[in-house]
Order: sequence, then structure tokens, then C-alpha cells
Amino acid sequence: MFKYLIVCLALCSLVAADGPWVSKTADEIKQIRVECLTEHPLSAEQISKLKNLEFPDESEVRQYLLCTALKLDIFCTHEGYHADRLAKQFKMDLSEEEALVIAQGCIDNNEQKSPADEWAFRGHKCMMASKIGERVRAYIRAKQAEAAAKA
Repeated sequence: MFKYLIVCLALCSLVAADGPWVSKTADEIKQIRVECLTEHPLSAEQISKLKNLEFPDESEVRQYLLCTALKLDIFCTHEGYHADRLAKQFKMDLSEEEALVIAQGCIDNNEQKSPADEWAFRGHKCMMASKIGERVRAYIRAKQAEAAAKA
């Protein structure tokens, strides 16, 4: 019994050592996307679609999205998306409570036992179809217009 307590305490200390999860900055997200694009290359057509905020249900795109979700630490292959982290990372101008309700609505327990990339893609698709997705698209389009104006 005592050895199980020691193991449990050791595991708890490992979890506590990481500290609380913090949302990523825009620069960190950009770096993660670069890393995932290197690890999971996409065709020029797929990249063009992503820039237009279209997310085709294709293996390469799913793997890229899974990579970003894993590196953002908002998804794990055992539990799926973490609704609280999704809400904090992507709340945009919504309250965290409203974002959490939306994120919780996009969480599934993968009853169909899909591969992780398909599971993550379902959640991503749901989030992008929500009010959060609308805010994300508006933010990205504004940034694209700002960059085009500077060019």
C-alpha cells in the first residue's frame, strides 16, 4: 500500500511541477505552426486553403492540425480537447464562461475510437463553426488586411 502512495505522490509532483497551463502568445502560435508545417508538410494548394480558413478533411491537413493542437497543449491523444484550455486560448472578445460553454459543446469522447487526427479534426471543425470560429476568422482576416496594406 505504501509503495502505491509513493508512486501517486511522485506522479502528482510531476504534474504540479509543470505549473498551471498558460495560453500561448501569437508568436508562440506562429512558431508552433512553422514547426508543424515542417513535421507535416502540406501542398501549396492545402496551404492556400488554410490561409483562406478552409480546412479540407485530408490526412495531411488533419495531421498538421493535430500537431498544432498537441503543441498548444489543448489536445491530448487520451482525453481529446481540454475545453478549459480551448476557452482560455481562443476566447477572443467573448467572456471565458461563454467560450467555455462553446468549447464544451465541441468536446466528444471519441466513442467511435477514431484515430487522433480525425478526433482532433472533428473538434477543430466544430470550434470553427461556432461563434469562436467567427471571431478567429475575423481576427485573421484583419491581420491579413493589415499585412497587405503594409506591403
